Amino acid sequence: MQPLLNAQQIHDADTYTIAHEPISSVDLMERAAKAFEQAFTARYGDTEKSIAIYCGTGNNGGDGLAIARLLTDYGFEKVDVKIARFANKFSDDFKSNLQRLSQTRIPITNFTSVAELKTEPADIIIDALLGNGLNKPLAGEYAQLVQQINNWHKTVVVVDVPTGFYSEGEINPDAIVIKADLAITFQQPKINFLLPDSKHAIKNWVAVDIGIDRNFTQQLNSPYQYLEESDIKKILRPRERFSNKGTYGHALIVAGQPETMGAALLCSSACVQAGAGLVTACIPQSGLVALNSYMPEIMAIVREGDLQPTIDWTKFSTMGIGPGLGKDDNALALLTDILTNYTKPVVIDADALNLLATHKQLWACLPKGSVLTPHMKEFDRLFGEHKNWWQRLQTAMQKAKELQIHIVLKNDYTIIASPDEKLYFNSTSNAAMASGGMGDVLTGIITALLAQKYSPLEACLAGVYLHGKAGDDLALPGKLWVVLPDKVAAQVPVSMAALMV
Repeated sequence: MQPLLNAQQIHDADTYTIAHEPISSVDLMERAAKAFEQAFTARYGDTEKSIAIYCGTGNNGGDGLAIARLLTDYGFEKVDVKIARFANKFSDDFKSNLQRLSQTRIPITNFTSVAELKTEPADIIIDALLGNGLNKPLAGEYAQLVQQINNWHKTVVVVDVPTGFYSEGEINPDAIVIKADLAITFQQPKINFLLPDSKHAIKNWVAVDIGIDRNFTQQLNSPYQYLEESDIKKILRPRERFSNKGTYGHALIVAGQPETMGAALLCSSACVQAGAGLVTACIPQSGLVALNSYMPEIMAIVREGDLQPTIDWTKFSTMGIGPGLGKDDNALALLTDILTNYTKPVVIDADALNLLATHKQLWACLPKGSVLTPHMKEFDRLFGEHKNWWQRLQTAMQKAKELQIHIVLKNDYTIIASPDEKLYFNSTSNAAMASGGMGDVLTGIITALLAQKYSPLEACLAGVYLHGKAGDDLALPGKLWVVLPDKVAAQVPVSMAALMV
């Protein structure tokens, strides 16, 4: 698990590494610049391209000066440096790198006003102006410079963090910020890189390892964590000899209406594919033929009209409730019956979430450890309107603790909020998965893992990761433009097996 750090923690980690490796700060800067150069040349390796590096006079600017030397050494012949001298403050490492750069043939231009910049002929601009730790909106010359760079419509690559961008905290969508084609960020992604609010500033990012002391960053106990493949490998358990269908639990999927049986089928299928020993779908009578045709491995409990099924809910290992269920009185009665009589953790999605949002009395009936899987609009219906994603993070952390549940807030980097006040960001999935029914598949996967006696947190972490990994495996470059939910469900056992090798 990789901790995601705020600006102060990143500063503390740098300081600790410098003191305990030990390494000088200017040599750590050189190491960071080398990591940047390697990531940059892997993507922009055409040495015929011209590059302008815009530097401030702090440490981010020092990074830019070092990068200029390294790109020239790599073979770029058209590199020039422009230094914004808007203040009379210079970091020691900036001054050291400026001295080194002055001994090369790389042209350096100093400017004190944006008015001095008429055009920018370079093919690529590297932003090394301010970097991480900004805590107030840009103003004055810096604001004008950022607007000028954006208006040139060049390819822009930023060093660590785009100038004007907050690495954590609430993002103002109207803030003046460098618009980056690529952010090459140091050590780990910044928290706000993983939120949709960042899309106006960052098209893509890559994190490069600069050798910060990992033991120290783990000790900081950040509430924000980034899921990695190694974490999931530790969670998943291989199937043992002499096991049987009863070993892997009996999951019930309560879903579907006559016109929304697709959601029930996708959810139930994903539950089977993710390894539940037995899967029963509680569906309307009219959907029985579709269910038997789609996947005969799934058993059925049928709902007929207004009649509620008489079932001993407690015989099931867990339940997934909501995909295509509807929001009428019958659906409400069914959900109320389950939550009143069932005490094991359940997975609640889609229409069941909307019923919870409008019938708050049901919150008290939620079994401890249950999992809610809302997308952004469902989350706001449940917990109130939010102006931005940072606010949603704080609410998710608070509500997961208060209700002793897990909240899976679906997103490009889906976020799992746990009762221990931690937020886990998923590292898999892709835009090809943006398709109706994908959330139904995720619900089925998490339900299957709960049935197999994974803890609720393990089921969330592994379920979200596997869901995205299956989509990634299907959408490898050049393979598929759109990945459909039923294909993801079928890919899950393949991707899961690959992780256990």
